[in-house]
Amino acid sequence: MPRTSKNYSIFLPPSLSMTELVKTTLDHDSTDMLIDRWLEHRNNGHDPYYEWFRDTRERKHGHLTKQTVAWNKGGFVPENVFCRTVDTGRLIPLDRTWTTHVYHHHTMQDRKLPMMPVVFTMLPELMLLRGMHDTGCDEIYIIVTDLKRQEMDDVAEYFKLASRYCFGRPCKPSIEERIQREHMRLSHTLLRQRRTPCFPQIDLTLRAILYEKRPRFLVLFSHHTTSYSQIFFTDPSYIPDEDIFYDYPTGCPNPCCTDDCEIIRFPRRGIESAAILQIKTKERRKRVRTKDMCNWIDCDVAFGETSRRRMSTSVGSSEGSETSGDSSLQEAPTISGHLCSKCKLVRYCSPEHQRKDWEEHRRVCVKR
Repeated sequence: MPRTSKNYSIFLPPSLSMTELVKTTLDHDSTDMLIDRWLEHRNNGHDPYYEWFRDTRERKHGHLTKQTVAWNKGGFVPENVFCRTVDTGRLIPLDRTWTTHVYHHHTMQDRKLPMMPVVFTMLPELMLLRGMHDTGCDEIYIIVTDLKRQEMDDVAEYFKLASRYCFGRPCKPSIEERIQREHMRLSHTLLRQRRTPCFPQIDLTLRAILYEKRPRFLVLFSHHTTSYSQIFFTDPSYIPDEDIFYDYPTGCPNPCCTDDCEIIRFPRRGIESAAILQIKTKERRKRVRTKDMCNWIDCDVAFGETSRRRMSTSVGSSEGSETSGDSSLQEAPTISGHLCSKCKLVRYCSPEHQRKDWEEHRRVCVKR
């Protein structure tokens, strides 16, 4: 692993211990409380999020390998809304909570401003993004700023560039000069506008989270009323499917708003509208390999993989048998599993695991 610098540098991976931002952590119980509050205050007749989830009932679900959001039975509660995970292909309810780490300027703490409204503002988006992952999203990271729309766009473009070249990899002098010039421009612009935190602190904290925590996504949140918040993804496979989220609500309370009026920059147009940070470092970063796994949550069987079994080979001796090195390893048949015959949305490796999963799967299973 490359050594981190003791001093802040835009060309070396920073450490979270260097940040001056204050971290506030909201645990799983706090998330549960926010979800309950969100469900209590929604208005079924006028709430755009409720209407979007309701419309998913009428949609035809795609193939097993595609993303799916399904609400087929019961009331509008997270345990009845299921989401296909992009890393294991399982259909899992949205009632899994998470821990949120919110990084903010110390003045917000001095003014005793709570961080729970930050999470509450984008709770539906966080529920879906967390629900899209079976593993790796138990912790979510948010950096709070007061950037305006154009400033947020400029900062997003900078981080796309920086994540590709500023993680300890040598880059061309022309690229290095370009990064330095853009960093200086953003620092001076945000300082002149008295934005908090300053851009160097935003840059340091965001890149440190990417380097040390390796999250699936992170959020640059703007509490400015005329701006929006940006979601950064660390791999294209983590981006919500355009076919599902093309009509996802913008978050704006104004019923006359346009598609360009977004409070949360949720990528409703798929990769085309998403901010992807293609991180490249000297060391080889292990990518999460997408699998298609048995829907029983405690099963580790992945379909389409060929297992290798060790078989004993007889030598024809009365004293017994010996096992010969490489020749004893034989490929077993590829595991394909079987679909749920009713909904055809999930796959299992055995009838036993299907029975174990039924208590949960029955809340979404309907004949198609």
